[in-house]
Amino acid sequence: MKQITKSAALMAAVSGVVFGLVTPLTANATGSPAPLKWTKCEGEGLDPRQQCATLAVPMDYADPGGPKIDIAVSRIRSEDPAARRGALLMIPGGPGGNSLGHPSDVGQRMPQEVRDAYDLIGFAPRGNVPSTPVSCDVDNADLAVDKRLPWPAADGSVTENLAMGRRLGDACARNGGELIKHISTLNNARDVDRIRAALGERKLSAWGVSYGTYIGAAFTELFPQRTDRIVLDSSDNPDPVAAERAWLRAFEVGVEDNFPEFAKWASRPGNPDRVADTPARVRSRFLALAARLDREPLPWPGANPAELSGNVLRATMLNSLYDPDDYPVLAKLMLAAEKGTLPPAPPSPPQAALQNYLAVGAGTICNDAAWPRSAAVYEKGVAESRAKYPLTAGMPRNALPCTAWPWQPREAPLRVTDRGPSNVLMIQNERDVATPLSGALKLREAYGRRAVMVVNDSTGHDAYLNNGNACGDATVSRFLATGERPARDTYCE
Repeated sequence: MKQITKSAALMAAVSGVVFGLVTPLTANATGSPAPLKWTKCEGEGLDPRQQCATLAVPMDYADPGGPKIDIAVSRIRSEDPAARRGALLMIPGGPGGNSLGHPSDVGQRMPQEVRDAYDLIGFAPRGNVPSTPVSCDVDNADLAVDKRLPWPAADGSVTENLAMGRRLGDACARNGGELIKHISTLNNARDVDRIRAALGERKLSAWGVSYGTYIGAAFTELFPQRTDRIVLDSSDNPDPVAAERAWLRAFEVGVEDNFPEFAKWASRPGNPDRVADTPARVRSRFLALAARLDREPLPWPGANPAELSGNVLRATMLNSLYDPDDYPVLAKLMLAAEKGTLPPAPPSPPQAALQNYLAVGAGTICNDAAWPRSAAVYEKGVAESRAKYPLTAGMPRNALPCTAWPWQPREAPLRVTDRGPSNVLMIQNERDVATPLSGALKLREAYGRRAVMVVNDSTGHDAYLNNGNACGDATVSRFLATGERPARDTYCE
């Protein structure tokens, strides 16, 4: 079985949202799949202990006896069978990411007591290569970096965003097949329960990151008694009405929370990529450069699109704020653009990977909840956002392709509740561009007594073992290894 070890790229949905009310399917609908048949994994850079398998699950859980699709699964066994507690599923972000390589990479950064306690499990969610894949086969122009999020035109117009929605909806109707109608957060959670059963586990522990927190949240709601220790890392607003629209809008606050950190770094004396001598001037230079590039884009051969426009600069800014290690990418591009001499265009992920990522992201977001179809809704929101949050230029209230999605959601979104076991630990960075603290606090509130939240005094997206801090990492590791959880919500400096 072929394996992809890294997510293709950031696109329209780095993390999605899943909320509302749903009636869980019956036990007969979930069933007991056959045990997994493990074989050696294909792929480079994998731990030789990692094994891979394929699990067949219903394409449509409302028709469990109907067509099946494959879910690719990976594992590294517990390093101490005597200390083994069970299985820990690593749920990837996206929608459009997979965690097949995680047992070999991030899993090996976990402390020994965690690796002893669990078989580390990765998977490619439905629709993602190398599980049964989907693709809408859109034109290459619609895979451009400034199309993966709904940046409006330089004058704030949303006309082209709505046109792209129609193009994508038509392409998915032509090329997406039956599967694209059944890609959703709720079905991902049902697939997780199928993985649990195929592993032979009565209960499953999980670590969900970014959009993966919403698959994890759905799993805790649909199958509460089948959950063991649940870690939700970098969560977003559980609005049961706005669903993924709430995630998109959160970028307004996320950028305002994080750009000051970039500006402090980019104004620091001695920094070889210093942009200006004060944080305020870094901000003003960014805004002036973006406005100039709106009027006069610079040719950028080899890029998609083949020019550096204001929106390409803004997209680069947003991506660079995910991780402070990427600040130099934005600073170098700003300095080069001001001189009018751009560096070589960054390499683009393979087109097939971007096609798959786009289709899975669109399918998940558009199938999870209906979006308004009126242009007036987005025109009003974009105008308000541009006035209040100039760094993001109206993008967070614009239209993703769901405005012309050919199908209506098949079930209501999930509503996160305070009913169920108290076995959730949330870990969150205080400054997170994609899943800001303000939204994560809403999820914490929805869980009530079921959850405890740890907030890191840290900057960047993804908290545990990535952009967090030693205190937060130790708290999560202790919970996974021993079940010990802080008695109350905690701040980690």
